[in-house]
Amino acid sequence: MKNKILMFWFIVIIVITSCVIILNKPTKLGLDLVGGSRLILEAQPTETVAKITPEIMKTLLFAIEQRVNKMGVAETVVQQVGEKRLLVEIPDVQDLKEAKAILGETAELEFKKESKNSEGAIDWVSTGLTGKDLNRASVETDSTGHWVVSLEFNNNGANKFAELTKELVGKQMAIFFSGSEVSAPRVNEPIYGGKAQISGDFSYEEAERMVNLLNAGALPVPAEIVEENTVGATLGADSIEKSKKAGIIGLSAVMLFMLLFYRVPGIIADIALVIYSLILFALFKTIPVTLTLAGIAGFILSVGMAVDANILIFERTKEELRDGRNLFTAINSGFDRAFTSIFDSNMTTIITCTILYLLGTSIVKGFALTLAIGVIVSMFTAITVTKNFMHLIFGTGELKHPALFGLRKDEIGKGYEAVETKREKARFGILD
Repeated sequence: MKNKILMFWFIVIIVITSCVIILNKPTKLGLDLVGGSRLILEAQPTETVAKITPEIMKTLLFAIEQRVNKMGVAETVVQQVGEKRLLVEIPDVQDLKEAKAILGETAELEFKKESKNSEGAIDWVSTGLTGKDLNRASVETDSTGHWVVSLEFNNNGANKFAELTKELVGKQMAIFFSGSEVSAPRVNEPIYGGKAQISGDFSYEEAERMVNLLNAGALPVPAEIVEENTVGATLGADSIEKSKKAGIIGLSAVMLFMLLFYRVPGIIADIALVIYSLILFALFKTIPVTLTLAGIAGFILSVGMAVDANILIFERTKEELRDGRNLFTAINSGFDRAFTSIFDSNMTTIITCTILYLLGTSIVKGFALTLAIGVIVSMFTAITVTKNFMHLIFGTGELKHPALFGLRKDEIGKGYEAVETKREKARFGILD
């Protein structure tokens, strides 16, 4: 009993923690719920790339995905439609013009050095050190507190940068970003280690934008926005309200069924169902999972599966009580006999969810993820929460009031009698 009480308080702590998370963490919603933009980009050939090949589209798709993710947008859809077009769905984007600029910009980083032309004027010429030699970029502050972009080159880039700075000691080295000069510092000494800084009196937003573009990489070809649609937040709000109503009606119907059919165990199952919902929603906010209509459908489906586990357990327990077992034995045996069926059915669901997540599109992934997490949590609540609550409430004695389990008094022990009758008939060769 001591272990049961400790488990009870453990469950209480989990519930309190879940409530705190739910109240303090925001919920991430997808495009169909919160609104956003749907863009179609078309790859444009250039002087160096005359034909758009599948390999170029694959590289373009990856670069666009990286850029959208750097914007901090979750549950985005980036997929190829046709030979040279990409569909991009961006939920909850406040500055659409900025998003469009980031998606379509080529983001070329290039280091140049001074060179005199035939007329004696100074031009900037390429050094061969570009963004392709970059390992990562980050936003930092210099000794004066101004925002700068710190660069870290890969091994090849570090060697190029060391040779370049060694060659240009006492001269200027210009840094061009997307064709525009952002700074032209004077090189005082060779720089080894493959690290550099771009300064230019940037605001934090300007420095962050440059870093995001550099880390995402340059687009292999320009991508022009040929179509743009907006999904209004009003439609999303309407979908949320309908989903709430559907969830409340469905959950209430299930809880009422459990109460009427299983009586006190049904009440325990309803409590476990509420605890399950709190834990699951807290996990969605902690991970975080971006909720779409498909994701909500996965959550509601997992609620049904959580109840299904309780039904299996209660039916097994009632069978044990019919066979004349005491409460403690009946409850333990009911859980033990039902566990194999629960585990097998849930594992097949999890395997299916894994396949959907790995092979499906973004919306399908959302459904698969919420359903898989729900199934895992339902196993915990069905096996741990329901079992401990039943032991705490019913104790270990005999079942004095069978109606509490939805049984009649004349049913208790009937299972045992039926088994003995069959044995006697078999003994004397009597067939039914």
